[in-house]
Parts: sequence; structure tokens; C-alpha cells
Amino acid sequence: MGFVKTPQELAAYYELRVRTFPDVKLMGVMFGLDADRTRRLLPPPLGLPDLPGGLMFSAEYGETNLGPGYREAALFLRCKYDGAPGTYCLSMPIDSEASRLHNGRDIYGYPKKAASITCVWGPERVTGWVERGGVRFVEMSVERGAEIDTLPPTGPTYLFKGMPRVDLEPGFDGPVFLVSQQTEVLPKKIQVGAPTVQLRASELDPWAELEGLEPMMGFVLESENRMLPGKVLAEVDGAAYLPHYFRMTDFYSGKGR
Repeated sequence: MGFVKTPQELAAYYELRVRTFPDVKLMGVMFGLDADRTRRLLPPPLGLPDLPGGLMFSAEYGETNLGPGYREAALFLRCKYDGAPGTYCLSMPIDSEASRLHNGRDIYGYPKKAASITCVWGPERVTGWVERGGVRFVEMSVERGAEIDTLPPTGPTYLFKGMPRVDLEPGFDGPVFLVSQQTEVLPKKIQVGAPTVQLRASELDPWAELEGLEPMMGFVLESENRMLPGKVLAEVDGAAYLPHYFRMTDFYSGKGR
């Protein structure tokens, strides 16, 4: 395994078109959010869904076909593109090494950033939280309640891929693409119950912008997940996307930050 990969190494890597997660433990909260805030947070050409809101979760993944397991959290907003419902990922903290960052961020466009993620799987309640920069900026919990067979469908995730300009002028060194990616969730056990969410202000991870969201349903999930290959949907306006790009990284702009 050197700096330059052999044809055999490349062939083996590209054969793994489907990323498999056979042992997933996840707790999530579905929430409602007012239309004005939802509209402001969605990059064009994504539009408002029929029911503005989204999903946040904290998860543990066991061994995967890309290597050891890891923890992850995420914040999604429901949206539409060309009339088709889906979700848009605002934030995706992850506690693993760089290969997982590459898989999610560089390939698909997920806004992954390294973080400390904790999940406590109690017999009656599951609690999860995420910390970065000394701030526990989200904490959520779900009571274990009734079992159900399936969760509401979420559709594909809509993401954006673009490379910032090397000369540090505003914009991108090439096109910005809107892409979609679908993850299949094969449930083993689903419990629903009362959720709670606490958001704390953080300059680097501004989940507290959604303060006042309405928790609607909590769930605890054990499943097998299959992360399918994505596809490019369209080239989009880079200037319109630029203000949304910096959710991908910690944003520092000198004295005025």
C-alpha cells in the first residue's frame, strides 16, 4: 500500500460500490420547523417541502465493508428538488479517521467534521450528544416505547459538490454539482417514544439556529444500512451556493468572524 495505488488496489476499491453497515444502532428525532427558517437554510435550487422540518440523529456503526466501526451524528432538513421530496444535510459530525471523512465528504458531499460523539443505550431511554471546540452543541434523548415495523420514507439526500478557488477569489474552480444519494435502511427493530432536544450556541457548529424547532417523534433503530452510489443531477449556480458551502468546515474570517 504505497502512495501510488496499483491497478489491482484500485480495482478492489472501486468494486465496493455499495457501502454496507450490517450493525447499526441509531437514535433519532423528527422535528417540525417554520417555513421561513427552512427556506433560508436550503440552497437553491432546493425548495420547501410540504411539511417543513427534518431529522437529527446520533448513531453507532459496527464493522463496515470499509473498515472498523465509528460514531456519527447528523442534521437534515426536508426539501424538494424538481418536485421530488428528499432531505438536505446541514451537518454531519463524525468521530472516525480520515478515510470516513473522505468517503462521505469528498465522494458524496456530506458536510462531515471530526467531533466527540457519545451514545448511552439505556434500557428505558437512549441519550446522545456531540461536542466540538469544548461545546456540547446538541443533546437529544428518546424514551424506548412501542415497537413499529417501519419508519416514514425520507427519499434521497440532496448534496452539493464544488472545489473552492485556489486563488482565494470568491467562488469555485469549476462547476458546482447538485447530487443525490440514497441509503437503504433494513430495520431489525424500531421503537418510538417521546423525544427531547437541547441545542447550545456554538460559532463552529450552529445547530442552535434551529432553536424553537418542534420535536415530533423520537425513535430508536437497530438496522442494516446500505449506502448506494450517488448520481449528479444538475450543475448549479456557484455564486448562489457559496454562502452555504462553509457549513463543510470551521469558518474563520479574521477579526470580523
